[in-house]
Amino acid sequence: MTLKKRDVADCHVMYDLLIDPAVFPFVRQKVSSYDEFVFLTKQTIEAEERGELISRTIVDEWGAPIGAITLYDIENGSGFLGTWIGKPYFGKGYNKLAKEAFFSELFFSGDIQTVFMRIRKENIRSTMAAQKLPYCSLANELRPDLYRMINQSGDHYHLFQIEKDQYHLYMMRTAQPTLDELGAKEA
Repeated sequence: MTLKKRDVADCHVMYDLLIDPAVFPFVRQKVSSYDEFVFLTKQTIEAEERGELISRTIVDEWGAPIGAITLYDIENGSGFLGTWIGKPYFGKGYNKLAKEAFFSELFFSGDIQTVFMRIRKENIRSTMAAQKLPYCSLANELRPDLYRMINQSGDHYHLFQIEKDQYHLYMMRTAQPTLDELGAKEA
């Protein structure tokens, strides 16, 4: 599994994965057609060039796009994570691998200090995935102002956070190499 910069050429495969009823209700950016998805992908690429977000395509071991991972609303060294993976790839470990690759890029090659995840309480699959990450903390009580902000229209979301220091400590304890140590180059 690797990550690569978003590319309009991947839209056909990704759109088919995105519109699956097991995925679509939980994505941040809803689209109603393939053309709208292509337009949104172009907007995402442009927004990254402006420094507003960071987005990558998740690619399986054969080079096929299987989902996307994006840091939105970047401000003061933090942002909100959005991840989706196509249904055929559920339960195969891609989510954890994608997050670790992305966090390594954000924390060790970028200027990000905190990543927040806003997960719908009814999205049991994503909540369980977040709870499995040893460097991730439930932040409903740790960040009450932010928790209230994301739930202004009612109590619909859990708030999770990943701090650079927590993630770095995890990487050191498990002897996980950083992108720099791997000699990774920007895809």
